[in-house]
Amino acid sequence: MEYASLLAGERWSDHPKCTHPLLSAVARGVNDHISDARRAGLVHLVPSVIGMNGDDPRIDVAIAARCAVTALPVAAEFRQRALAAGLLAALRVISEFEQKPVSPFPASELTDEIERVLELTPHAAKWAENFVTDVPMSTKIFKRRSAPIIVHVAVEGIAQACIEDPDGLLEHLLAVVIADCMAIIDAESRSGEIAMIETAVGRAIG
Repeated sequence: MEYASLLAGERWSDHPKCTHPLLSAVARGVNDHISDARRAGLVHLVPSVIGMNGDDPRIDVAIAARCAVTALPVAAEFRQRALAAGLLAALRVISEFEQKPVSPFPASELTDEIERVLELTPHAAKWAENFVTDVPMSTKIFKRRSAPIIVHVAVEGIAQACIEDPDGLLEHLLAVVIADCMAIIDAESRSGEIAMIETAVGRAIG
């Protein structure tokens, strides 16, 4: 992220303004937990995070959910419970998006992935259901409190998982999170452009 701030012409920082705060958190986490030998392999992803920012709360949900989906099958049991609870919270927030035609959640395949990994970890899912039943949840709460915790637990869970190549999974996670952000931000930009065109056409006709 410091390299990204340099390329973006910002003040040297690992919290550059050009990148979404939660995406920056994923990148910092991956960078901190990946081995020294594999860290250089992250450099090619740096240009992709520059300009990847926005206020759309769907970005936070997509990032957190992707992290939890990736980590849940491989993380230790005590982390699986927290990740499963985070995914159930994410589903509740996603349902709010889907009820608003002007702001749908674009990554429906991610919703399918959430349901799939919860089925793969039934004990964690059952615990999470009991835990989140009476816990209030909203888009605002998820963005401020839940999402950063989910990202932290997920990245650490992958790094410490008993799997063959945790470094490879960490790098994969960062790449996929960037792609998810890009899909949402690009869709938002296209919607804005279409709205501007429709307004211009309407004025011309009028």
